[in-house]
Amino acid sequence: MTTTDLVIGMIFSLQTIVGICGNVSVLYFYLFLHFTGNKLRSTDLILKNLIVGNLLVIFSKGVPHAIASFGLKDFLNDIGCKLVFYVHRVGRDVSIGTTCLLSVFQAITISPLNFRWAELKRKAPKYIGTSNTFCWILNITVNTMLPSYVTEKRNNTNFAHVRDYGYCYVILRGSITRKLYVPLILCRDGFCLVLMVWASGFMVFILRKHKQQVRYMHRNNLSHGCSPETTAMQSIVVLVCTFASLWILSFIFLTFFQVFKSTSLWLVNTSSLITACFPTVSPYILMSHDPRVSRVCFA
Repeated sequence: MTTTDLVIGMIFSLQTIVGICGNVSVLYFYLFLHFTGNKLRSTDLILKNLIVGNLLVIFSKGVPHAIASFGLKDFLNDIGCKLVFYVHRVGRDVSIGTTCLLSVFQAITISPLNFRWAELKRKAPKYIGTSNTFCWILNITVNTMLPSYVTEKRNNTNFAHVRDYGYCYVILRGSITRKLYVPLILCRDGFCLVLMVWASGFMVFILRKHKQQVRYMHRNNLSHGCSPETTAMQSIVVLVCTFASLWILSFIFLTFFQVFKSTSLWLVNTSSLITACFPTVSPYILMSHDPRVSRVCFA
């Protein structure tokens, strides 16, 4: 094991530990509210699904990369490789879908009653559970073909092109498939990203408009604190901005891999670190904007 491998392994380990601690803390908070009979906000159910998706990504991406970087390359068999990549993709897509659902739902929630979707605002809370279930079923189904492109490193079959992830191989089959893969990912993820950006922009617009309306009303009686709705909105906007930045970086690496068929392990590790960044930092963004989480977790 070289010094570079040791450093990479330590970085992956640190990222994994930080991500697990943050997500488990937030998940513990929601379980605490559930078992103590406290009232949950309408967005809390979406956030619970986001945390579960984050944990799937961290366990299936950070842990195997850390183990491989420390020198243990062939610790997964063929079934293990397929399962790890499948769980990672499902967790990643659920994380994207729930972040999109969270931002859109919050935008509908804070919209004034005189907007066109006033009826949707009233009915939206009833469809949160259904939307989360649909997100899971859709991503579990869509990614069923992924395991056929993954194999263990001990496989002696000769493939024309493979990408080495340190602990498993990803088989690069067919130029047509590779050329279609990036546009399909761009369409699916890009659609969610556009919805997130639109919802965030709408929430910022509503907040600014609200502040302008109340600026000259009851100035002496206004509290300097933020309402729970404003705090939740701020955390979602920060989440979306963080996600958008990391998604763009991740997509650049994905495009590079597909166009140049790169097999550089350094680029693969860098791309994996970026992919796991959002699941790692998102719980801390939620905790920093929601004092309820910090009080319960630290207590």
